[in-house]
Amino acid sequence: MRQTTVVGALVALVLVTAHAAPVAGQGFLDRVKQKAKQKVDQQSDRTAQAVVDGAEGTVRCAAGDAKCIENAEKAGKVAVSASGDTLSAAGGVEVAGGAAPAAAGTPGKGAWANYDFKPGERILYADDFMSDEVGDFPRRMEFKAGALEIVEWNGSRWLRAGDDNSKFYVVLPDTLPSRFTMEFDYTIPNGGEVWISFGDENKRIQLGGRGTAGVYNQDTKILANGEYASNGSPEKVRRARILADGRYIKVYLDDKRILNVPNADLGRSNMILFYTDSDTEKQTMFGNFRIAAGGKKLYDALAAEGRVATQGIYFDTGSDRIRGESSATLKEIGTMLTEHPDLKLTIEGHTDNVGAAAANQALSQKRAEAVRQFLIANHGVDESRLVARGLGASKPAAPNTTPEGKQTNRRVELVRM
Repeated sequence: MRQTTVVGALVALVLVTAHAAPVAGQGFLDRVKQKAKQKVDQQSDRTAQAVVDGAEGTVRCAAGDAKCIENAEKAGKVAVSASGDTLSAAGGVEVAGGAAPAAAGTPGKGAWANYDFKPGERILYADDFMSDEVGDFPRRMEFKAGALEIVEWNGSRWLRAGDDNSKFYVVLPDTLPSRFTMEFDYTIPNGGEVWISFGDENKRIQLGGRGTAGVYNQDTKILANGEYASNGSPEKVRRARILADGRYIKVYLDDKRILNVPNADLGRSNMILFYTDSDTEKQTMFGNFRIAAGGKKLYDALAAEGRVATQGIYFDTGSDRIRGESSATLKEIGTMLTEHPDLKLTIEGHTDNVGAAAANQALSQKRAEAVRQFLIANHGVDESRLVARGLGASKPAAPNTTPEGKQTNRRVELVRM
């Protein structure tokens, strides 16, 4: 990154180089190729097994293999895991674009005990590049500079930056609101950086390859640095989460809050700039974007409208297993029920329209019941106060014609009884 307009900024904001070590760029590429080959081999094994299982009306799929599950459903067969569990490609209320790189964990336990990130409920932008061609630049983003293309890696699609001074914009339908959240997966080789700006490049968030993060505002001389863990691993896939509320900025990496800056004042725009110093041997990659507008507290929305949708309850793909990222939302629901002992709720599970209707409904019922049981077991809520109801794709909140619409429809709703 080189900017003559920011005198001394890079010296003051050395987020990574203090830990820098030689990196074998070719080794990084070799591992990408090796994993791609393993994916092909695994797919061949699944295809062979599907022929055997198909004769019995079932197809064996890995729990996270949405394509295998979807193909089974289209063929009128039931997808099952190696352990015999029924699987669904319904999507449901999952991490945007699929499973997050962080370990699923248990909500409210271990590293997730003090986790307080809650995503906004109104989806502004969602993209996993599945509607784009490999080798192209994403159609829904705007190219600015460098070398950027979509690649297949580890069964997902990523935007790869392979040139110093690579820049692109995430383009939104409107200017970011006062309160919003942004989530995306990334991997940055050792020694690399990513700058993220919301309208002014002199006010930004910076991420480094060893799990470092920084917030910088040249106008107000704000400078904040943090790190996931000392001597963190480079080239690791992480999920970044950013929560902005007015001037306030919080930055999370995987299961930890790294930065908490009350006066960051990074501004707002309808275009978010990503700027990275990659090259052919040090390639930065991005995937699974989700940007959402924040809103009312759950109880305030319930009191005003009688129901509230949340995007903050995450499940493993095709499963009713609740992920650790759900901690903050589940805690808010549990606290709300404790503080309002007369409150009774129907917990509704909703999906998008991907997959068979019957499978969607069954999975949404299991997920709603999983949330109910979690609140009973972990927050002492009397079971008579909670009802679980799975509605599948029967009650969409938005058209299923865009990634944002599908993401909006993968939700849990709380309805006052």
